Amino acid sequence: MEKFYEILNYELLGNFVQNYLIAFGVFLAIFIAFKVFKTVVVGRLEKLSKRTSTDLDDELVKLINGVHEIFYYVLSVYFPLKFLVMGDEVEQVVHAVFVIVVIFELVRVAIQFVEYWLEKFVAKADGIHPKETSTFHGLSLIVKIALWSTGFLLVLSNLGVDITTLIASLGIGGIAIALAVQNILGDMFSSFSIYFDKPFEIGDYITVGTDSGTVRKIGLKTTRLKTLQGEELVISNNELTSSRVQNFKKMKERRVVLNFGLVPEVSNEKIKKAEELIEGIIEKMELARFERVHFSDFGSFSLLFEAVYIVLTADFDTYMDVKEEVNLAIKMGFEEEGIEMSFSKPVHLS
Repeated sequence: MEKFYEILNYELLGNFVQNYLIAFGVFLAIFIAFKVFKTVVVGRLEKLSKRTSTDLDDELVKLINGVHEIFYYVLSVYFPLKFLVMGDEVEQVVHAVFVIVVIFELVRVAIQFVEYWLEKFVAKADGIHPKETSTFHGLSLIVKIALWSTGFLLVLSNLGVDITTLIASLGIGGIAIALAVQNILGDMFSSFSIYFDKPFEIGDYITVGTDSGTVRKIGLKTTRLKTLQGEELVISNNELTSSRVQNFKKMKERRVVLNFGLVPEVSNEKIKKAEELIEGIIEKMELARFERVHFSDFGSFSLLFEAVYIVLTADFDTYMDVKEEVNLAIKMGFEEEGIEMSFSKPVHLS
């Protein structure tokens, strides 16, 4: 027994053998506890999460399963080493490794958890998978930069580095960078504004100034349109949010104003006949709704009329087909009734 105590009290590299045994025992206890936690506890949690309707618990289990093995190894070694006397340099190295690994893992898990909520938030907008949208990637990039920067500062702070000056320098540098890339940042934040405010979406036909086309992609800096001619039109997001945008996809029907003239010699009876004829033609149309027709003004060489009707579709091709059908029917009806049109004033169709 004395021999056993003698062995326990034998000093090796500044520590008694019993201290090494205690450290080893603590290492085994922590390591086994982590193994039991990952295989038994997490396994049961995973089974329970599959029975629930929410996916939040599934995400939490996924995050726990995603923790790197090195994280458990470092924790299993770090705390047992507290029972041993080590040199200052060794202690600093062990502490530095512990801080770096723990903060790295916490930041990585935090990013995954925040991206989960971003994905849920972005998914409310469209049928498009959130990770395919520029908004998700833009917000995710901002979150990553913020969290990794915070993690880096925490590492330096825990290693004894005075980060006050560094934070001040980063603040000044951040302002300088922001001024240098303000146009890029403006376009990026404009893309967020487009996403949240939704003045248009992918697939919408829009007009911006004199340009128009179908929205094909909304990126972080630019939005791409496909014009009627087939080419790709690239517009900066900042320009889109600061301009007046017409979105034709939101339109359910189209209003048509038909201006025409009759010769001054036309009789009052034929004027009334012309109005009745136009009203009858439009009312017979399946995709048109008659609004009004009026003898609106006296021109220099003609009597001016204005007819208004609604095309009951937003489709441009159908809209043009209805307009053509109405115009042809009016022309044929006037010819049959002997009503002569005057073209001294240009005919305006809108």
